[in-house]
Amino acid sequence: MADLIVGLQWGDEGKGKIVDLVAKNYDIVIRSQGGHNAGHTVVVDGKKYALHLLPSGVLNPNAMNVIGNGVVVYPKQLIKEINEFDHDIKKKLLVSDKAHMILDHHIQIDKARERLRGKNAIGTTGRGIGPAYADKIARVGVRMGELRNIDKLMEKLAHYYEMNKGYFEYLEIEIPDMNELRKELEFYKDELIENITDTTKYLWDNMDKNMLLEGAQATLLDIDHGTYPYVTSSNTIASGALTGSGLPPKALNKVIGIAKAYTTRVGNGPFPTEDLGEAGDKIREQGHEFGTTTGRPRRCGWFDIIAARYAITLNGCDEVAIMKLDVLDGFEKVKVCVGYERDKEEIDYFPSELDGIKPIYVELDGWSGSAGVTKWEDLPENAKKYIEFLEDNIGTHIKYISTGADRNSTIIR
Repeated sequence: MADLIVGLQWGDEGKGKIVDLVAKNYDIVIRSQGGHNAGHTVVVDGKKYALHLLPSGVLNPNAMNVIGNGVVVYPKQLIKEINEFDHDIKKKLLVSDKAHMILDHHIQIDKARERLRGKNAIGTTGRGIGPAYADKIARVGVRMGELRNIDKLMEKLAHYYEMNKGYFEYLEIEIPDMNELRKELEFYKDELIENITDTTKYLWDNMDKNMLLEGAQATLLDIDHGTYPYVTSSNTIASGALTGSGLPPKALNKVIGIAKAYTTRVGNGPFPTEDLGEAGDKIREQGHEFGTTTGRPRRCGWFDIIAARYAITLNGCDEVAIMKLDVLDGFEKVKVCVGYERDKEEIDYFPSELDGIKPIYVELDGWSGSAGVTKWEDLPENAKKYIEFLEDNIGTHIKYISTGADRNSTIIR
């Protein structure tokens, strides 16, 4: 059976820490969608690991790590991450031969499109994710398994560049030198070919093992169910994890939703509970809220009950982890959004369009001293009341509470 960890907000919730915390209980850890636009930061014994493509289970010496068919892989980044480890992790890594490949022209297209959008820019990471997924849907993409035959792949790419010559000229992008491209693809093959396989068959052959599906980005960035068009280019919810791995729906056992004790967002798009004042700045400063992938400062605001309930329902969450509770230490009052208002009408659901939405807040008493706490009974009383208030209103058990960056700074209820 497979358990799934999924983000309930706009990403950066701290999924990597929970995956790392529980990965010791699993034989296989699977990344099922997204690309190197995702960033998981895991801290173990004071050492920080920033993972963008590798599943967080790489820190578990006993787990096999799978990059599934739903991921778009930038081979250059994957090789870089593999080489950053001081031990050989390739023996515990499999990459789907059906996963699509990001090439340098995808990155150039991504940046050029954002430039041309001007003030209407989506705020992408510029990593080529959208253009790679677009080629996949248009059935002109390149899959990792095609590295097995470089000659055939080069013919395919030459035709692709010829077809898109006018578009490349419009975007002011140069078509790659084919000799240099061949060298690059041969390098990718030399470095990764032993890891490329039919991972769907591998997972089916190991259905008796304990598996953990690791989501990238988060629910409110889902291409269908997120705040479109300010979303990512894949399905980030529970059903997308099954599509992106090849596991059948009945293989899914438990869904763990991850949310911060507040809310953040990177890039443009609606954010009902964003705080543009001193409180938002304080959250950003205390939470070190800068993107793992981009380094951009994150927009910060208060916990949103309405958005959380929406995400929990979409994913069928069985339990929730609340991350970075300690960041709220020192606030005299903390706010929680319990409803929306638009045109003087109260709304208790997450609408498809968030234009004109204003949050309805309740204020709770703040606390100090939650940092590093590992037992529920040792939490400050007001911090307990905050967690209990969230639990009552989202309607789902909060099992994990993170009180610091380190793996051990976690309460398990």
